[in-house]
Amino acid sequence: MLDVAKMDVTLPPPPVADDIQLGALLAACDAQPTAPLVFSYEGRTIRPGYHVTEVKAGQFAALDCGGNPEAWSEIFVQLWDVVDGDRTHMTAGKFAAIICKVSEHVGLELSARMTFEVSDGVAPMQLHCASIPRPTDGVLAVALAPRAASCKPRDRWLKEQKQASACCAPATSKQPCCG
Repeated sequence: MLDVAKMDVTLPPPPVADDIQLGALLAACDAQPTAPLVFSYEGRTIRPGYHVTEVKAGQFAALDCGGNPEAWSEIFVQLWDVVDGDRTHMTAGKFAAIICKVSEHVGLELSARMTFEVSDGVAPMQLHCASIPRPTDGVLAVALAPRAASCKPRDRWLKEQKQASACCAPATSKQPCCG
């Protein structure tokens, strides 16, 4: 029998651009419903008894540091990283079923970005973004990376600079004031 608890399925942290949406995560789970769904974070693999303890949906409206209005949907999945008897990692199909059950009651948007709250029950919860799930050594592996704070006006400016340099267009040299 495949012992995924002893396998190193840790993937490198994803870039922020790989922030996965709920629909993409569910599609990956639907494509491999019997594969163990194995998350990795902080250089280790989540333990086989992990639980999905809570799924929350949020609609956010904010003003960024440049005075620009922002709005987005976000799904928070709380993972409790524990050993629970002789349990194995839950399958991708079971994870998808949990999310679908929540959606029946809460109404989750497939385009919502995903945030994972992870704790072992002792350390404080940490916020993580997820990469696109990848089949690796018989499991569906999802690399989690700490969700960092960012300055949205600066991020937009950097994106514009990258696009401008890719098109050989003159780039503006002034970075936006962020505070």
